[in-house]
Amino acid sequence: MDLGLAGRTALVGGASSGLGRASADWLAGEGCRLMLWARDQAGLERVATDLRDRHASEVHVVPADATDPGTPARVAAAALAVLGAVDILVLNAGGPPPVDPTATDRAGWNRAFQLLAITPIEIATLLLPGMRERGWGRIVAILSSGVRQPIPELVYSNAGRSALAAWMKTTARVVAADGVTINGVLPGRLRTPRIESLDQARAERTGRSLEQVRAESLAAIPAGRYGRPEELGSLVAYLCSEQAAYQTGTFTAVDGGMINALP
Repeated sequence: MDLGLAGRTALVGGASSGLGRASADWLAGEGCRLMLWARDQAGLERVATDLRDRHASEVHVVPADATDPGTPARVAAAALAVLGAVDILVLNAGGPPPVDPTATDRAGWNRAFQLLAITPIEIATLLLPGMRERGWGRIVAILSSGVRQPIPELVYSNAGRSALAAWMKTTARVVAADGVTINGVLPGRLRTPRIESLDQARAERTGRSLEQVRAESLAAIPAGRYGRPEELGSLVAYLCSEQAAYQTGTFTAVDGGMINALP
């Protein structure tokens, strides 16, 4: 299916690995011009080279830390300077570490909300005017299943991503008539460095083997396996497409049936 994205410009966060990289891969394959950002400059350069080689894509990178309050303005300015305009914005960042929800602290909350809510909202706010003026725009946030069904010991992530989702749902109604859609995807357990680190941390915390921890997780997934990043990347690309123009303010799970709750 031609998603109608050839020549569109896209800014993709957290693109040095995992779900951000998978989303960038799909958008590059559809003919988008890309700017990728994340903390890991070396990782970004590797991804950019790979996408250029496989898709003959125009790909630029800007290293930036989502916990730095100066990042939104710097990343948005870099994207506009290089791409000329941003049609597609993929909001994505790694998550905070596990923590006992009864033992959180101010520093942890400040970091989590800057990472998961303030930085993405500020970037979107800077780029929305151009999308509205041109009458076309797509914002897709890679969130977490914790937005719908809170994940034990990931209280910082549950709360920070839920704040972003609330902003998205509210703003989607305001900009829909301008041809701009805002949607989220809710990944379950996909094979990414983030999930690997969480599994390892749980194994160390509980004194069990990594295999035991993974077996417990698999038992809760009706599909019986961890997902592949590209299975989420394909949905991100679709939500950016011409065909998805009437879908906005939605949050779609990619979780193998793991979330045990109604939408």
